Amino acid sequence: MMQPPEPAKEHLWLQRLVGEWKVESECSMGPDQPPMKSNRRESVRSLGTLWAIGEGSDDTPDGSCDSIMTLGFETQTKRFVGTFITSMMTHLWPYNGALDATGKVLTLDSEGPSFAGDGTMAKYQDIIEFVTDDYRILSSKMLGSDGQWTPFMKAHYRRMT
Repeated sequence: MMQPPEPAKEHLWLQRLVGEWKVESECSMGPDQPPMKSNRRESVRSLGTLWAIGEGSDDTPDGSCDSIMTLGFETQTKRFVGTFITSMMTHLWPYNGALDATGKVLTLDSEGPSFAGDGTMAKYQDIIEFVTDDYRILSSKMLGSDGQWTPFMKAHYRRMT
């Protein structure tokens, strides 16, 4: 039987995500709309020592919104990889990213439907920053046609357990 590989330091970084989290987020749905605030929970578990799987749940004015994020590290490419799906979209968001030099910030690149709603695709980034072991921030931004990154969501995660 095949033995799993020894976890690299990047796999151990992902294990910091494991636990129960209380989440407060604010999302901008457009320049002429007020920001949408929400409170939710996220439960992150480990798949072996190589993957982290986060499941979130949120009650919104439009109904419940559930999400699943998977994150791992490919030792051959030296890149973090994963996916994000939500019950509010049909798109599977693929992740490919890297840690910064401090080891506190993971930037995940992705591509998905443009906010313009015109059927085009756009580049996005989800950025996970550990402030402490029990507090992290997730920021999301989109690359505009002007070449500038525009932030549209920020979520504060506080460990419950």
